[in-house]
Amino acid sequence: MKLLGQASGPSPGGGQNGRLAAFEQRYRQEQGARLFWTGAYALLFLVALAISIIVSDFNLPGLITGLPKAWNYIAGTLPSLSLKTLWADLADWYWGLRFWLRLLFETILMGFIGTVLGGIVALALSFPAARNLVENTAIYFAARRALEFFRTVPELVFALIFVFAFGLGPFAGVLAIAVHTAGSLGKLFAEVNENVDERPLDGVRAAGGNWPMVMRLAVVPQVLPNYASYLLLRFEINVRGASALGIVGAGGIGQELYVAIRQFEYTDISAIMLLLIITTSIIDVICETIRHRLIGHDLTLGS
Repeated sequence: MKLLGQASGPSPGGGQNGRLAAFEQRYRQEQGARLFWTGAYALLFLVALAISIIVSDFNLPGLITGLPKAWNYIAGTLPSLSLKTLWADLADWYWGLRFWLRLLFETILMGFIGTVLGGIVALALSFPAARNLVENTAIYFAARRALEFFRTVPELVFALIFVFAFGLGPFAGVLAIAVHTAGSLGKLFAEVNENVDERPLDGVRAAGGNWPMVMRLAVVPQVLPNYASYLLLRFEINVRGASALGIVGAGGIGQELYVAIRQFEYTDISAIMLLLIITTSIIDVICETIRHRLIGHDLTLGS
């Protein structure tokens, strides 16, 4: 009887081994599936890369041959500076400094106003463009497609349209920057909104809050630092972008840069470009400082 009971009873060791074997089998299956999809994505990437190289006519020998020519052009825009006549050479190089600084200030203001206007539109559209914040599919679809249109059309195309509508000048450039900024920031803001913690939203709804109150009290406090970070980054991008809109007559220092390029005023090209580089660097440092203060990181140089 004792032997019969031992033979017919459950085997703890066998059951544990069975579960372990099943776990190992599932693990091998998941590993195999992961390896399969990794290989498939890698193959797809290589195919896309090969097609892109063929279609774009990219070739390494041509790149190696053309790079020295590009450097020769850049070197040709640099002035001849002598230590004995340094101040005179610098004065000759920056003969239009006052005029260029005025245009540069105009460019910065174009970027600033365009960023503010575009940021307001992006903020308004980012809530209906977040899938977790709206239940109406039509509103979500319309907001998403509007943001896609705003950021898909290049700034230069918008600038051409607004120059035709409103005439030459910075106003057309501001509108072009604002529209493109609304599309770019709206997408980023919407993606940030989709990652919010749902518990504060449920709390405001439970307290009787309507949809605008939920956005104001539950969503915005969570994502405001990210909003500010993206907005400052976009301002830096827009200042650079505003300098290129002058090509189509949308104001700013870009218009003077385009004239210098067309008239082969090589030293003027390098002088204006150096001003743009210095301005962008200063804006980057200022925006970085503001971002760190907003998120509570008071960083100092050398830390």
